[in-house]
Amino acid sequence: MKRLQFKSVGMKLFVVFFAAIVLLSSVLGWISYSVSRDTVLEQVSEATLGQVAQAGDKIDFLFAQYEGLSKQLAVDTLLREDLVTVSNPGVGIVEKTASETRIRERLNGIVNMDNKLQGVRLVALNLGTSNSYSSVGASGTTSSEAIKTKIDQVVKANGQTVWFPSEAKGFMGNETKATISMGRLLKNLNFPQATYVLVMDVKERAIGDMLGNVQIGQNGKLRVLTAENRIVYDPDVNNLMQTSEIVVPANSGDQGTFYTEQDQMVVYQQMKTAPWLLAGYAPSGDFLQATDKLWMVTLIVVGAAILIAVLIGLYMMRDIGKPLNDICLLMEEGEQGNLQVRTSFHRQDEIGRLGKSFNRMMEQISNLADQTRLSAQQVLLTAGELAEVSRSTSQSAGEIAAAMEQISQGAGSLAVQAEQENHLADHIGTQMSRVTESNTIMQGAADDVLEVAGVGSGHMTRLVEKTEQINRVNRKIVHDAEQLKEKTSSIHKILELMNEITKQTNILSMNATIEAARAGAAGKGFMVVADEIRELAVRSKQSIGTVAAITMEIHQEVQHAVDALKNSSPMFDEQLHSVQEAQEVFGNVRQQMDGFLSEIQDSTTSIQGLLDSQKLLTDSITSGASIVQETNAATEEVASMSAEQHRVSERLVSLSGTLEKLSKQLEESLVRFRT
Repeated sequence: MKRLQFKSVGMKLFVVFFAAIVLLSSVLGWISYSVSRDTVLEQVSEATLGQVAQAGDKIDFLFAQYEGLSKQLAVDTLLREDLVTVSNPGVGIVEKTASETRIRERLNGIVNMDNKLQGVRLVALNLGTSNSYSSVGASGTTSSEAIKTKIDQVVKANGQTVWFPSEAKGFMGNETKATISMGRLLKNLNFPQATYVLVMDVKERAIGDMLGNVQIGQNGKLRVLTAENRIVYDPDVNNLMQTSEIVVPANSGDQGTFYTEQDQMVVYQQMKTAPWLLAGYAPSGDFLQATDKLWMVTLIVVGAAILIAVLIGLYMMRDIGKPLNDICLLMEEGEQGNLQVRTSFHRQDEIGRLGKSFNRMMEQISNLADQTRLSAQQVLLTAGELAEVSRSTSQSAGEIAAAMEQISQGAGSLAVQAEQENHLADHIGTQMSRVTESNTIMQGAADDVLEVAGVGSGHMTRLVEKTEQINRVNRKIVHDAEQLKEKTSSIHKILELMNEITKQTNILSMNATIEAARAGAAGKGFMVVADEIRELAVRSKQSIGTVAAITMEIHQEVQHAVDALKNSSPMFDEQLHSVQEAQEVFGNVRQQMDGFLSEIQDSTTSIQGLLDSQKLLTDSITSGASIVQETNAATEEVASMSAEQHRVSERLVSLSGTLEKLSKQLEESLVRFRT
C-alpha cells in the first residue's frame, strides 16, 4: 500500500513519466495542428487575395472604359457643336431640333453598344428637363435636393470623374433597377451656356456578372464598400447603401487580409478608378476542414501516448519503487534496534549497489555499537574523577574573582577623576578656539574694509583727474565763447558798413532815375537799370537787417553761455577741492586699518600659543586617563577571566554530572541493540 502513495518514489516516477509523455505529445500535436492551420489560412488568404485583386482589376477595367468613353464625349467636336446649338436661344427651331436628334442618337448608340449600361444622360446645370437629354432606358431628369447635391459634386470635380454608389432607384431616384453612376463635367469655355454634366448609369448586375465566378470558401461573399463602410454592391439588393458588418480598418493599405472577432477571414482590395473597396469574407471554418483530420490524428496520438505512459510508469514502479520500498522496511527494522537485518538483491545496477552498501553499513553499525558499549563504561569512570577535580578548581576561582573586584573598583575611581580634568581642559580649548575664530573673522572684515578703501581711493584719484579735465574743458569753452563773441562784433561792424553801402546805392539809383526822367525817351533804358538797382538795394537792406538780427541773437546767446560757464567755474573748483579732501580721508582710513590688522594678528599669535599649551595639557591629562583606563580595563579583564574561570569550573562540575548520567543512559540504550 505504501508503494501506491503519492509520496513514494514509484508513484512519483509514474506521475512524472506519465505527465511528461502526455504533455510532450499534446504540445507537439497542438503545435503541428496550429502550424498547419496557420499555413492553410496563409495560403488560402494569399489565393483569395489574388482572386479579389483580379476581380477588382476587372471592375477597374470596366470603369476605366467608361471614364475613357466620357473623355471621348468631352472632346467630341460634333457633340460640342450640337450642345452649343441647343443652348443658343438665337438658333432656329429646325436647326435646334436636328441637333437634339443627333445628341439623342449619340447617347442611344452608346447604350445599344454596351448592354452593361442602363442609360446615359446629359444634364443641364439648372436641372431643366427641357434642355437635358437622356438615352433609351434612362428615366427623366428630376430637380430634388439630393440630385442637386450630386450635380454640385460633379461640378466641383472640374472635369474629373465622380463615381456614385449603387442606389436601388438609380441616380435620379426614379429608376426601376439599381445602378452605379459616373458623372463628368463637359465644360465649354467658349460658350459657358453649353456646359453639361454627363451621367452614365451602369447596371448593378454588371458587377455581379464579373464577381459571379469568384468563390471565397463555401459560404463567403464579395462586396464593394465605400470609405464610409456603405455597401455599393451586394448580391442582395436590399443591402445596398446599408452599413456593412464587416469593417475594414482605416489606413490599412491598398490591399490586405485580416480576421474579425467572429473568426471571419476578410480580404480587401482598393479600387483604382473609384474610391471604393472590394472586400471578400468567409468563415475560417470553410478553409480548415483538412486541418480537422489532422486534429483527429493528434487526438489518437495523444491517446496512444497516454497508454504507453501508463505501461512505462508501471514498469518503473515495479523495477525501482519496489526495491526502494524493501530497503525502507529493513531500515525501519534497524531503527527498532534489529541490527541483524540484511538485503537479498542480486542486481548489478545502482539498486544492487545500494543493497550491498546497506549490508556493509549495518555490519559497521553493529561493530560500532559494541565498541560504544565498552567506551561508555570507561567514560562513566572518568566522569566521576573529573567532577571531583572541577569542584576544587571552582572554589579557587571564586576567591580570585572577589580580590580582583576590589582592585577594579579603585581603578574606576581614578579614571572618573581623570575624565573630569580632561573635560575641563577641553572646555578651555573650546573657548580659546572661539576667540581665535572671532579674530579670524575680524581680520577678514578688516581686509575687506582695507580693500574697499583702496578701491575707493583709486576711484577718487580717477575722479580728481576727471574733474580737472572738466575744469580745463570749461575754461577752454569760456575762452572759445569770448573769441566767438568778438567775431560776432566784427560781423556786426561789417553789416553796418554794408548797410551804409546799401543806402549809398539807393541814393545813386534815385539820382539815376531823376536823370533818366530828364532825358526823356532816350533815358528809358537807363531808368529800367536804375529801378533794378534800387530794388536790389532794398533786398540787400532787408537781407542785411535779417543777418544783423541773427548775429545779434547769436551774440546774446554766446554772452549767456559765457556768463553760465563763468558762474559754474567756481562750482567745479569747489567740487575738485571736495574730491581731493575725500581722497585724503580714504588714505587715512587705509593707514588706520593697517594698524588695526597688525594688532589683530598679534592677538591671534598670542591665542595660538595658548592653544598649543592647552593641547599639551590636554594630551598629558588624556595620557594619564588612558593609563588609568588601561589599568582599569586590565583589572576588569582579569576579574572577568577569574569570574569566567569560576563559571567554567562550575560548568565542569555540571558537565561531569551530566556526562556521568549520559554514560549510564548510553549503556542502557546499547542494551536493546541485538548484535
